[in-house]
Amino acid sequence: MKTFAIAATADALPGMIATMPREATVALARMPDPKLNKIALQDLIFRWITRFFAFFVLVLLAGIIASLVHGSLPAIQKFGFGFLGSTEWNPVTEQFGALVPIVGTIVTSAIALLIGVPVSFGIALFLTELSPVWLKRPLGTAIELLAAIPSIIYGMWGLFVLAPIFADHVQPWLIGALGPLPLIGALFKGPPQGIGVLTAGFVLAIMVIPFIASVMRDVFDVVPPVLKESAYGIGCTTWEVVRNIVLPYTKVGVIGETMAVTFLIGNAHRLTPSILAPGNSIASALANEFTEAVGDLYTSALIELGLILFLITFVVLALAKLLLLRLARGEGRRT
Repeated sequence: MKTFAIAATADALPGMIATMPREATVALARMPDPKLNKIALQDLIFRWITRFFAFFVLVLLAGIIASLVHGSLPAIQKFGFGFLGSTEWNPVTEQFGALVPIVGTIVTSAIALLIGVPVSFGIALFLTELSPVWLKRPLGTAIELLAAIPSIIYGMWGLFVLAPIFADHVQPWLIGALGPLPLIGALFKGPPQGIGVLTAGFVLAIMVIPFIASVMRDVFDVVPPVLKESAYGIGCTTWEVVRNIVLPYTKVGVIGETMAVTFLIGNAHRLTPSILAPGNSIASALANEFTEAVGDLYTSALIELGLILFLITFVVLALAKLLLLRLARGEGRRT
């Protein structure tokens, strides 16, 4: 192989490479590039770091589940599945049941969703389709600021401001108007105390509105403007555009806080059909009693409540994910 002494400017280099013998060109092409090697090393390090954190989250989740199961073993061994169906909660006799907190958690969450989802839908629809340009940013910022308010502030506001209003005006009207009705009348029985499951669910709805409205607004914003402009161009009204363009395009994406519920739910370990009566939830039970738990069985029962809350959250998220996948699969078949 011949050796060449080359002295050339950068402009002449490509032509000189072309005139080299084939052996010299192949040798030049095989020369390692230090810059490419450095970039490849950085990519490899970054890939392993991100992989470590991804698996670390899974390990952390497994550790949380294992610690909850281990802490719950004494209560699980003593009460078994009867713990889920018992309304008893007596630390003195060490008799515990989770039915009242479970029902309270589900009912307050359902009330919050029944109130919060329609309001959030209206807010997101107004911000994306109806609001003047000058009002969008300040109104959106004001709604998002609600998410920054600590839950304990919501609880104190609900206890000192909202509960008296409910006791003096809202609950008496509900008792008089809906209490005599068959079937649903049982939900509105009892004295108007202000605090209770309904009040807790109402405050919880106010707390979740910023999050739901923010997600819905982001989903509505992904609708291509050309679709909406085309609909307006053929004479559609705003409602027709929302119903026939925005909602079908975004339906795949459209489809508690502890301290506030603790203040307002009443923290009563009794099961009643009335949503005006005091009740309890898993979050409020843990917040109220964990620091006062005396004895291994009492602590274990509270930890088992935490495990049940974890399982409820997991089941709800899994069902929501399956629903989204099913909707997305249906959209794919139609397209």
